[in-house]
Amino acid sequence: MKSLRVVPALVCAGLFSACSFAPKYHQPELPMPKEFSVTATDSTISDTWWTSFNDATLNALVDEALKNNQDLAAAAARVEQARAIAGVAKSALYPEVFVTGNGSRTQLPDNTAVGRDNPANFFSLLGNISYELDFWGKLRNANKAARNQMLSTEEGRRNVELSMISTVMTTYFDLLAIDRQLAVSRSTLDSRKESARLQRLRYEAGSISQLDLSQAEAELAASEAAVPVFERNQRQTENALTVLVGRIGGRIERGQDGTAIDSIAAPEIPVGVPSTLIARRPDVLGAEYALIGANANIGTARANYLPSIGLTAFGGWESTDLSQLITKQTDVWQISGNVLQNIFAPGRVQRQVDLSWGIYRETLANYISAVQNGFADVENALVARRTNVLIREAEDREVASRDTARRLAQIRYDAGESSYIEVLDAQRQLFQAQLLQSQARSNELGAFVQLYQALGGGFQTDEMIKQRNRIAGEAPEATRPGTQER
Repeated sequence: MKSLRVVPALVCAGLFSACSFAPKYHQPELPMPKEFSVTATDSTISDTWWTSFNDATLNALVDEALKNNQDLAAAAARVEQARAIAGVAKSALYPEVFVTGNGSRTQLPDNTAVGRDNPANFFSLLGNISYELDFWGKLRNANKAARNQMLSTEEGRRNVELSMISTVMTTYFDLLAIDRQLAVSRSTLDSRKESARLQRLRYEAGSISQLDLSQAEAELAASEAAVPVFERNQRQTENALTVLVGRIGGRIERGQDGTAIDSIAAPEIPVGVPSTLIARRPDVLGAEYALIGANANIGTARANYLPSIGLTAFGGWESTDLSQLITKQTDVWQISGNVLQNIFAPGRVQRQVDLSWGIYRETLANYISAVQNGFADVENALVARRTNVLIREAEDREVASRDTARRLAQIRYDAGESSYIEVLDAQRQLFQAQLLQSQARSNELGAFVQLYQALGGGFQTDEMIKQRNRIAGEAPEATRPGTQER
């Protein structure tokens, strides 16, 4: 087909489309501290970092949530949308080729069809090619912006996943802490029932006053009121956890004796240096990819100052006889070029450029904010990890001391050396200490989760980051996207 002659012309035109008006990138210079408040060797953390807590139930819950959590499913759908948008933008870089076929039979008035076949047949088979020459990089910059938006959306999905895993873990630890608090409450209730029974027997025997009996019964009533509170908290927390893992109702299978929280190991986490770890957080990476996309859009807006240049071509066959359609005598073809230059649009292009710069500055501010918040998150998590360990250890010592005090108070009361109020005070203080101990253990484990989350969960290797940057359109040697001055 003679229309194929247009193909070399289109290829040559594409080779000359090498100009771009997007500003050049320079990595943002941020005054990062050289180390965190607590330092350690930099290392990788497994993508399945939650398994380091060595709890089979927790592992199963996280796996279930990764499959069924609806927030994560919505985030994955957003990635699919961004990938489709990037595909549409990329398709604009290539010629558009389509084929049309037509057949008709037309009856004309006799006085206008002199010398013609009437009715007349007409058949055509044409191939069409259209291609916009990207001399100024408008299409390539739009493609680059869409690809980076896709990567930013993917990092957003990873951030949702990281947050969801962390929430599953902390909710699970809270549930185990409530299990223990409920077990302590029920044990205390049983103990106070027995104490109230014995005090009534002593009162009826005339051994104690009504004051001692009333105090024992008051403590019993307080314990009876505490148990339903923890039963309610337990069920509500369990319901929250079932939603996180994607269930509708049901129960979370686990030990019910309140001791499960003690069997969970608190792992050691390598912290490393801020400059490396902050760049691995999905929110920071996502902000960087968005920054690249905003920068590319500046080039797209600037290119509107210059004319759009396009090539079109068609070729094929036209005939009044279908059997003679594809012959040398019936072939037709045409090659044409067009230039479109906006002559008068008061300030519109400049406003588009200004808009792209405004979006870029907003995106840069979001990136800097992500880095600042990321560093603060890690520092806060480090402080929380250290202090929550100290708090839990102190609570352990308090419970041991309160239990000893309760035992000694009971011995003194049985020996007639003190009033029953001393025993009740010791029991009450032990009960409160045991409740605080359970919460302190949950907070301690939660602090480790918080640190994992602040560090970005499973670390991405530098090679993974380089691969993402190559997808985003950066040079192969680049390790991170950057920014530039106007």
